[in-house]
Amino acid sequence: TITLYTIVVGVLLSLDLSGKMAVNSQQNTTYIVIGLAALATAAALYFALSPKKSSSDESLPKSSSKDGGGSTITPVKSNVQGGGSSGSSTTTASTADNTSKAPAAAPPAASNKDDDEKQLHRRIEEIDRAGKALFKNKQYMEAAETFTEALDLIESKKSADKKASKEDGGQKSSLTRQIITLTNNRSAMYEKASFPDLALSDCDAVLDLDPAHVKARTRRLRILESQKRHREALVEVCALQLKYMNDNRDKLRLGLPPTGPPPVPQSKIEELVSFIQPEEIARAQEAMASNAVESRALPSSYTIIQLLKSFSGFNKWMSDAAKGGTVGKFTSQLEDLLEGVPRKSMEAFADNLATKATLLLNRGRRYAFEKDFGKAVKDFDEAYALVEDKDGSDESDHDEVMKAIMTAMGNDDYCRLLEWCGMCKHLRFDLKGAIQCYERCSELEPENTEILVKRAGVKMDGANYSEADVLFKEALALNPTASDALLHRANLRMLQQRVPESETDLDTCIRLYPNNLLARLRLATVCMAKEDLDGAKKMLEKAEEYDPDSSEVHCYRGELHFAKGDFSEAKSEFEKAMECDTSNPTPYVNAALAVVNTPSAMGAMPDFAEAIRLLEKAIEVDPMFHAAYVQLGQMKLSMATDLSRAKEVVELYDKGLEYCRTPEELRDICSMRILTVAQIDAAHALHMETLNMQ
Repeated sequence: TITLYTIVVGVLLSLDLSGKMAVNSQQNTTYIVIGLAALATAAALYFALSPKKSSSDESLPKSSSKDGGGSTITPVKSNVQGGGSSGSSTTTASTADNTSKAPAAAPPAASNKDDDEKQLHRRIEEIDRAGKALFKNKQYMEAAETFTEALDLIESKKSADKKASKEDGGQKSSLTRQIITLTNNRSAMYEKASFPDLALSDCDAVLDLDPAHVKARTRRLRILESQKRHREALVEVCALQLKYMNDNRDKLRLGLPPTGPPPVPQSKIEELVSFIQPEEIARAQEAMASNAVESRALPSSYTIIQLLKSFSGFNKWMSDAAKGGTVGKFTSQLEDLLEGVPRKSMEAFADNLATKATLLLNRGRRYAFEKDFGKAVKDFDEAYALVEDKDGSDESDHDEVMKAIMTAMGNDDYCRLLEWCGMCKHLRFDLKGAIQCYERCSELEPENTEILVKRAGVKMDGANYSEADVLFKEALALNPTASDALLHRANLRMLQQRVPESETDLDTCIRLYPNNLLARLRLATVCMAKEDLDGAKKMLEKAEEYDPDSSEVHCYRGELHFAKGDFSEAKSEFEKAMECDTSNPTPYVNAALAVVNTPSAMGAMPDFAEAIRLLEKAIEVDPMFHAAYVQLGQMKLSMATDLSRAKEVVELYDKGLEYCRTPEELRDICSMRILTVAQIDAAHALHMETLNMQ
């Protein structure tokens, strides 16, 4: 689980048998202490476990009210705005007194000018007291008018003596503090009187003068939320959090309690992100939909092989491909085919296309055998286009030609082509196209349980769990010993959080097929989910007997060590997994998490450079491994030495979004991207140069 300001790594990610990343072993949650995420977490944990203390409220209440106190005064705006503007500026927060401070006593040799200054401050204080009295009587707009009067006095004084104001830094500072306090108070009055835009404009004016003004920032957040301007509100939240963590960075590093509770609860961050998510996800989906299916990237070879191995027909087609002939043989036969057979010679035309489609099917299968899936998919697509008579789709005899091609090709070859095309479309996440191919195959082979299982897999990826369940029941009714039906239904049960039923399916599969490595690995995952670490260990030991060089076995063993808090042993197993198969992305991600959780010398930071290297390697190995993007982005953001480096994290997430396949993956990366953009904007507003709190 990835929380919004916390990286929780007790849950490691493994490759699901359906080709998705699955969550394993939910115990011994550990927090990675890095930058922004860590400081927010530390503060939140401290105050969650500490006795609650009431904090001093500001002189004007924080809550919004629509009670205007019966005021009929028209809102009056002072021209003293400190350069602020209404609308959507994004600035940040700190603390500022809400009451005016009396000027320091003038020196014995004070001039008439000093007397004038004293008189001005006394008059401002009188007006301020009058405004607060009106506020207590709920005469909010009258109070706002008095604060405007005070601000106008200051502006008049500054205009009358601009030169003196520039030369006298102390006076300017004193007047600036008065402007901030009065403008902030007036903003509160506008909010109380239900004039949010005026209140926002005054907040902007305050934050222009003091980007670290907590009360103005908090009010701005509150108003933006009420106006459903959630992106701007999230920037305010991030600004408050950044200011708080920056103020407490030294204490938190030393393990000391921070000053005051965190300004915004985690729940507020999650709430705002949830409001922004739909728009971000829709934008990402629109971008994905604009890409033609044929141009979509395939998963890594490792992922495809793991998926293909999970089906009962894997060994048969591999054997047929090995014996069927080489790529060169099929290429030579394709080159020898006649070209330009006229369409009007229906039988010869159909026979020629059927022969070519069959040769492409066989060559594509040979490419798959050699793990050259890019070329395999290209051959299957071309063969499918021939059988579908796509070049003649507008011809009057189109249907007749299609039927003739299918007949000439033969039922078995045509079904195998549909099956492979269904798989290729599924791999490119063309779920509609995949299900069409599989359903046509089922019509021709109604008792083929493997096709039913593959149809169920497409339904699972489309989150149609009830339809997938029906298909699994149908497959098992035809063949109760179908290993792939039991295996994939166990995955469905895990997604539905029906762990005992998943365990039953896996036990049945292992009883029927003791050497089924995937079933044993999956059952080890179930044991870890149940916190049965001994059971998981025994299952992995048995799996290792069947395949001691399995990258997955070592990866799962590493996760088991990680769950026990033995990070060194975990990393060792993950490294063995990499050695067994360098194309498996999972151990790179898990090893990175082991690195950052390995205890280091007192005061020393974990080896983040090594962790980042491992995560980048995972993406190199499998550009679709979305867990690597999530973890890498958070680490890079916390270690960014300047905001330009932080912006590179947004680019990383954009790249990850291009490869997302499931709604869950889209939500994860969109959430991280939303937060990253908001944090960068907040840092700009605070005039910070980095998000790195180290």
